[in-house]
Amino acid sequence: MLNKIFRLEKRNTCVKTEIIAGTTTFLTMAYIIFVNPAILSQAGMDKPALIAVTCLVTAIATIATGVFANAPIAMAPGMGLNAFFAYMLVITQKISWQTALGVVFMSGLFFLILTLIGLRKKLVEAIPTSLISAISVGIGLFITFIGLQNLGIVKDHPVTLVQAANLSPTIMIGLAGLIVMIFLEMKKFKGSLLIGIIVSTVLAIMLGKVNKPESLISTDISISAVAMKLDILSTFKWSLFGSIFSLMFMDMFDSIGTLVACCSEAKMADGNGKIKELDRLLTIDAGASMFGAMMGTSTTTSYIESAAGIEQGGRTGLTSIVTGILFLIAMLFVPVVGIVPIYATAPALIMVGLFMIKEIKKIDFVQMENAFPAFIIIIMIALSYSISTGLAFGFISFAVLKVIAGKAGQIKPVMWLITGLSVLYFTIPLFAKGS
Repeated sequence: MLNKIFRLEKRNTCVKTEIIAGTTTFLTMAYIIFVNPAILSQAGMDKPALIAVTCLVTAIATIATGVFANAPIAMAPGMGLNAFFAYMLVITQKISWQTALGVVFMSGLFFLILTLIGLRKKLVEAIPTSLISAISVGIGLFITFIGLQNLGIVKDHPVTLVQAANLSPTIMIGLAGLIVMIFLEMKKFKGSLLIGIIVSTVLAIMLGKVNKPESLISTDISISAVAMKLDILSTFKWSLFGSIFSLMFMDMFDSIGTLVACCSEAKMADGNGKIKELDRLLTIDAGASMFGAMMGTSTTTSYIESAAGIEQGGRTGLTSIVTGILFLIAMLFVPVVGIVPIYATAPALIMVGLFMIKEIKKIDFVQMENAFPAFIIIIMIALSYSISTGLAFGFISFAVLKVIAGKAGQIKPVMWLITGLSVLYFTIPLFAKGS
């Protein structure tokens, strides 16, 4: 039965291998159960509800990829995307988290429309590879900075803006978890981030920094504090257009890069290197973001950690279904997850930043008209504390430098459109202030 549904023999796998692969993927990405609520709760959202929602949305989205695309791909609220939600939309732009959920929903809707009408491919092809890689590097630095702040090792300063803080017991606890993560990564051990978070939390309990959970499991699960609270009507304003645009592109590039890499590794590409299920997976990805917004979490996207399960032999949707079921089971452990302190999850952010910054090797630093836009994207995302601002600076500078170099003909029409939207991102607030 399972062989017929998932075409196990055709893809050279079996039920046992798929179960092992699905479990491996779960262990590798289970850190999101701790980290996503820790980030989004800083936007004023209810943490216990966020823990349950993170598990629920991850489970349903991941099972959907298994059922409808027969692919060993896991989906969950994306790192970087959740930071954009909490730190950019809510804390920096000072909009409510309900409106921020509306922004997530609208970005997912536009992503879905672009995929269905075939414009997604043109948009992706229009933006140079160097700029796409720079976006990952910039977000990696951004996430690392947030991780250092959450750890407490970097704090504000009235003159230099930031400075290193003195060591404290909580910082030492977080650093212990970071060392564990690094050591396990060196040993290629699966689930390194999850284990590091657990080690830091156990140390915090032993040193009396956090209280033990009242119970290990709970069947009294409620997501009502965040579910169906999104405010879509409040997103219909020019000031949020840039945020919707940026969030859509971040999710699009992240998803396409992850899906192409993982599906190719899972031998899902045809003789020409094309992945037949790619559009279906992107449709599920966009739909998952919309569903996640309704449930009360930030943008849901495909996870590169799926590669861990694929390395273990996962080749079909059965892998994803196993991963999704394990996330459903994890919902029972909300009381345990709820006690995890923010300095215990901070090292995971630093490690994810490290993983993302590896994309820097794909940037063309030889040609100045490619190097500078990529450089400015990286720097401005990190220093302006704004992903959308970094993207706008990069896209505009790319067009300007191509024109100066006499290579305007190399800019594709869609890229001109993106540049125009980036200009509007900066100019519309000026007109709004003048009115």
